[in-house]
Amino acid sequence: MPESLPADSVGLVQPQSLHFDQPLELDCGRTLPEYELVYETYGTPNADRSNAILVCHALSGDHHAAGYHSMEDRKPGWWEACIGPGKPLDTDRFFIVAVNNLGSCKGSSGPNTINPETGRYWGPDFPIVTVRDWVHSHARLADALGIEQWAAVVGGSLGGMQVMQWAIDYPDRLRHAVIIAGAPRLSAQNIAFNEVARQAIMSDPEFHDGYYLEHGTVPRHGLMLARMLGHITYLSDEAMRAKFGRELRTEQINFGYDVDFQVESYLRYQGQSFVDRFDANTYLLMTRALDYFDPAAETEDDLAAALAPVTARSLVISFTSDWRFSPERSREIVKALLDGNKHVAYAEVQAHQGHDAFLMPIPQYMAVFRTYMEGVAAEVEGP
Repeated sequence: MPESLPADSVGLVQPQSLHFDQPLELDCGRTLPEYELVYETYGTPNADRSNAILVCHALSGDHHAAGYHSMEDRKPGWWEACIGPGKPLDTDRFFIVAVNNLGSCKGSSGPNTINPETGRYWGPDFPIVTVRDWVHSHARLADALGIEQWAAVVGGSLGGMQVMQWAIDYPDRLRHAVIIAGAPRLSAQNIAFNEVARQAIMSDPEFHDGYYLEHGTVPRHGLMLARMLGHITYLSDEAMRAKFGRELRTEQINFGYDVDFQVESYLRYQGQSFVDRFDANTYLLMTRALDYFDPAAETEDDLAAALAPVTARSLVISFTSDWRFSPERSREIVKALLDGNKHVAYAEVQAHQGHDAFLMPIPQYMAVFRTYMEGVAAEVEGP
C-alpha cells in the first residue's frame, strides 16, 4: 500500500454502477432482459464531452484501471502506467471511462451475480457473450453518460479486439482507435491454450457443472491450473529466463514433486492468488469470447472488407517478444486498414516482457502512446 498517493496517480477513486432495463439481444440468440454495468471515471469531462476516452479491458481485467480504492490497497488499477496526469491517457486533458464487461465477475452482471428472474446465481446459465455484445452494451453506457462520440477507444489484448469492433459497428462514435497487442482473430494455437484452461476448470471435482457457488465451493485447483497456463503464455522465454533462470528455491534439489525451482513457486503463487479474485465461470466465458472474435468471418475472410466501415484514425502497437499476439498479427490489421485507404500509424516496440508488455511503462511504448494521444488532445482542445 502507498504511504502517500503519487503525484501522477488519479488518487482515490470509487466505482459507479448503472442499471439497464432495456433488453439486450445477444449474438448467441438469447436476450438479457436487464443488466448492470460497473465502471470508473478519471479526469473531468469538457462541456460537450468531446474529450471522453473509453478504456476496454483484457481477459482478467476490470473497470479498476487506475488509482486506488483506499489507502489500504496493495496495488493500483491495472493500467496505472498509462492513466493519470502527464501519462499517455492524461487525466488533465481527457475524461476516461473504464467499464467492466458483461459476464465478468467484478460487479457487472455475470455468472457470479443474481439472476433477477430466479433469485439464484446465474452460474453457467449466464449467456455466452461476444465482443460485439460488449460493444453494444458500452454504447448504451456512453448514451447514459451523454457521450455522443469518443475522442478515442483504447484497449490491449482482448481490449484491442473490442476497439476493432467499436470501429466497425459504431464508426461515427469514435475519432481514434488505439489497438495494443491485438489480433484480428485467435490462432489455432491460442484457441488450444484456452481449451486446455477450460478443461482444467471443468474437470475439477468442485466445478459441479458450473453450479459450484450453490454448493458453497470453488474449483480452486482447476482455476489455478488455468491461470498458471495462461500466465506462461503472457510472458516471453527471455523474460522468464531473466527473472528466474534455473534458480532453485532452496540450496539443493529435493528429488520430489514439490517446488524446486523459483519459476514453479512463482506460477503457484500466481495461480493461488488468482483464485481469490476471479470467478471460474467468468474465465470460461471470457476465453470463449476470445475464441469467437473474428470479424472477417462475415466477409469471406477478407479483413479489409470487414474493416471497410472504419472511419476512425488508428494507432496499432505490437511488442517484439509477444508470441501470444505476435507483431505479425498486428501487421495484418495494419495492412487491412491500409488496403482500405484508412489512416493508421503502426509501432513495433522492442520489449522482452512478452504479451504482458502492454501493461508496463516501457519507455519506447510510453513515448509512442503519449505522442499519439497528445495529437488526440490537441484535436479536442483546438487552436
